[in-house]
Amino acid sequence: MGDFVNGTSHAGHGQQDTVYGRFKSHFSANRGDTEVNMFEAVRSLHPDKHVTEIPVFQADLMEFAEAGKATARLIRNGEEFLAYRGYTAPTGRQSATEGKLFERVKFGLHEYSYDGDDFLVYVMDWPDADNQGTTLMQFVLAPKTDVDAENHSPTADKLIKAAGRYSTDLHEEIYVFDGGYWAKNHKLWEAVQSSFWEDVILDPAMKDTLIKDVDNFFDSRAVYKEYSVPWKRGVIFHGSPGCGKTISIKALMNALQKRDVASLYVKSFKGCQGMQHSIRSIFSQAREMAPCMLVFEDLDSLVVDEVRSYFLNEIDGLEDNDGMLIIGSTNHLDRLDPGIAKRPSRFDRKYHYKLPGERERVLYCQYWRQKLQQNSSIEFHEDICNVVAQLTEGFSFAYLKELFVQTLLAIVGGRADLEDDTDDGYVTVTDTVAEETKVVDDSAKLAKDGETTTSTKEKSGEEKKEPKKKMQMPEVEIPEHLKESSLMRILRKQTKALFQEMDNTEDDGIHARPKFD
Repeated sequence: MGDFVNGTSHAGHGQQDTVYGRFKSHFSANRGDTEVNMFEAVRSLHPDKHVTEIPVFQADLMEFAEAGKATARLIRNGEEFLAYRGYTAPTGRQSATEGKLFERVKFGLHEYSYDGDDFLVYVMDWPDADNQGTTLMQFVLAPKTDVDAENHSPTADKLIKAAGRYSTDLHEEIYVFDGGYWAKNHKLWEAVQSSFWEDVILDPAMKDTLIKDVDNFFDSRAVYKEYSVPWKRGVIFHGSPGCGKTISIKALMNALQKRDVASLYVKSFKGCQGMQHSIRSIFSQAREMAPCMLVFEDLDSLVVDEVRSYFLNEIDGLEDNDGMLIIGSTNHLDRLDPGIAKRPSRFDRKYHYKLPGERERVLYCQYWRQKLQQNSSIEFHEDICNVVAQLTEGFSFAYLKELFVQTLLAIVGGRADLEDDTDDGYVTVTDTVAEETKVVDDSAKLAKDGETTTSTKEKSGEEKKEPKKKMQMPEVEIPEHLKESSLMRILRKQTKALFQEMDNTEDDGIHARPKFD
């Protein structure tokens, strides 16, 4: 009969036939359908077993065992397996850990136990026929005596259902779609854990409305059903980069996980199977995970002309979209297709993230003052908040954050007591040199004293393009009791430095764009 635990039989002439042997032989020649070949190899070499085939992406049996829900042991005797060793580096070069070694099994037979039942499980990993990806397949072997009328194994089915449910659920993870497929992302989940609404500085009325809007949606399933209205909602966050859209999304993710609402984040539609397939996969997963929040960041660049109609059909819910809160963010509302931005029932509400006004800038400074209260070496007078808010007119929240980070770095580096060499005015040396050193437009040479700087184009009457007005730091009177404050002095100096390096070509004003990781 052969050794059926290890999947072997004698093929004649003293040669031993194994599943692994056929696996090697298959990939050593011009291969046909790998899946069919491997299924037949397992079934023919284990005639006393019922074979159930299940893809890893539907039910990851090894992940299920690693979580302690079952036990799995790779059979290593006879070297009838294929695995490689890998190394995961520590999170940073200065980390105290040394990193971790791991093993990735590409072909292996496992002794597997779940809920009192024992199985043999083959795990195989092979390249797709088009070499555009890989297939990860499992073959569950159960006793042939355990078969129902439809030739299924109830014990194997019980295992697959349990593992499938575990694989679908999130475990300190957030689903991220990129490269044409969904993947669970633990790092994004970790980043979200430190994102709270208390840390999001927005117009208080807008923030309160947004929070209530989301909470009411997930609380109102019965109301939607009572009035026969589809239980779905679309929201657009729009406005200047760096003004709070991304941190608001992270705060929503954190708040919703406490009420068991999954978050799904879409990075790109691009994938080897095309954007339509990606969109289909995105909405199929969202329907399975509902109730959920589905996030499309930079919606205007995601939805291109070739897939716009397909995307809108999925939004409209030709299939059931119940329980889906869809959030799309964009820096340019005017670039969104009108079918997305203006059509009722797709995105019902829009939240405009403007550059923060003086009130919001004061609140943001107060937020940092509260964070630094435990540091006795920094004297942060409450009146500094009002002065900084006046100095930073036109700053986004991202630039305000950069201001405080650079200020703290200057303090840590011992530069807090540097003299402010432009105390008496706000015209920098760079501005003075730029004004005094003029350039002749056509010849691109420096103008000498007394030399005209009128270009040939101007002489010919051609209209000269007016340069955009350069943004300058407002002149603000520093209160007498703050003039000796080291913190106030360096905050002011760093504000000047940020004004000098700003990109003044953008209509949205001063900003820097945050990113999801």
